[in-house]
Amino acid sequence: MSESQRMPHAQQFCTFYINEMLFGIDVKRVQEVVCFHELTAVPLAPPAIRGLINLRGQIIAAIDLRQRLEIPNSKRPERPMNVIVRAADGLTSLLVDAAGDVLETGAGSFERTPDTLRGVVREFVLGVHKLKDSLLLILDIDKVIQLQMPKRAAVTERDETASLERKP
Repeated sequence: MSESQRMPHAQQFCTFYINEMLFGIDVKRVQEVVCFHELTAVPLAPPAIRGLINLRGQIIAAIDLRQRLEIPNSKRPERPMNVIVRAADGLTSLLVDAAGDVLETGAGSFERTPDTLRGVVREFVLGVHKLKDSLLLILDIDKVIQLQMPKRAAVTERDETASLERKP
């Protein structure tokens, strides 16, 4: 049974904001939410990887969720929050504008992703829950953290030798 088929029952979500949009992740996938940590850049990493953080001795990749979802930078905070999520490979940090609350949704509030949601963000949203004053967009966390690393050109010993021989 897929995650989207399980959504219609009551569930708890860890929520956060990006550009005033409210997003949620299944609370069971979130380890913790922490304040901003200094980032160490990762050369040649995909653009959405802002760097690595050291969380109590554990090195964790930090994904800029705003960039990953291609949301404009109009109101980017100077010091984003880290939502630390559990993945098959270990922990990953999602950099978000602000943390929200843990919300429990009712069984009847889940709906498919609205047609008005456009762009890349649509690919990562499983559906929405209608709340009193807003929509809670539910993220497919596995899709979000699955980044394609740039393909490295294979260099053979013969290619390196040929390149050295051509130099004057």
